[in-house]
Amino acid sequence: MRAGLIFTEALSGLRRNISMVISIVLVTFVSLTFVGAAILMQSQIGKMRDFWTGRAQVQVSMCVSGARQAECSGGAATQAQIDAVQKQLDSAALKPLIGEARFETPKQAYDSALKLLGSDYKDILSPSQFGASFYINLIDPENSAVISEAFAGKKGVQQVQDQMKLLQPLFSALTIATYVAVGIAALMLIAAVLLVATTIRLSAYARRREIGIMRLVGASNRFIQTPFILEGVFSALIGSVLACVAVWAAVQFGVGGYLTDRVTFVTTWIGTADALSVMPVLIVLGVLLAAVSAGFAIRRWLRA
Repeated sequence: MRAGLIFTEALSGLRRNISMVISIVLVTFVSLTFVGAAILMQSQIGKMRDFWTGRAQVQVSMCVSGARQAECSGGAATQAQIDAVQKQLDSAALKPLIGEARFETPKQAYDSALKLLGSDYKDILSPSQFGASFYINLIDPENSAVISEAFAGKKGVQQVQDQMKLLQPLFSALTIATYVAVGIAALMLIAAVLLVATTIRLSAYARRREIGIMRLVGASNRFIQTPFILEGVFSALIGSVLACVAVWAAVQFGVGGYLTDRVTFVTTWIGTADALSVMPVLIVLGVLLAAVSAGFAIRRWLRA
């Protein structure tokens, strides 16, 4: 009986303040959509980082004829210099760090270039323009600096290139974008909390006479407070559900239906499972913020 009365009071309050309810729904929807986007962006960055970290290599390029580096003053790298690099890779200091090391001859590099550029370049390029290279996959990519330091400046080594350093600006840009989304989401959540509190205060003010009568007949603070909290929670719940739908649609159609086909160099994308894992967070966050802000908003009307 008491529960039915409480829900009746909550529904009555929602009908009286329909414009405020719509405002709460919209601001909760927008703010939680930004929260979901920020979480999914961070998840995407993590997937990309894991994928490329496992495949990124350190390339040790041997000298070619005509290279201007001081280490290449003697011309193209000799077999002895190539053997010295191989011996150092097999040494006790470096071998435990290396997962796999692949050697590519100038002829193999030339053939790879023709496959990439097309046979039209067969008469333009020649194997002498390419140098031998070592492609090194590390067990722990964080140790790439050790390889770079070991071969940088070594005779016969034209360049040591860490591929992870080339990807770092991309990861940094995506991380900044995530922080921007988090900042906007935080501001929107603050706006949602303030709007819920304002709505509940206005609703309580409009029903101050009823609250006074209920207190005179001995109604408990919890009995008076609960309908107002339910009003805020119900409005925020609708906004949370809409945010979940928006997040799912963004992943399903924005990522799966658009980006996957157009950004081909990224092969690991977030999917429906990632969106589903975010949805409970959004719903709990929306309901919790609404309940807390509504509870504090109504307290002033319950003071003795």
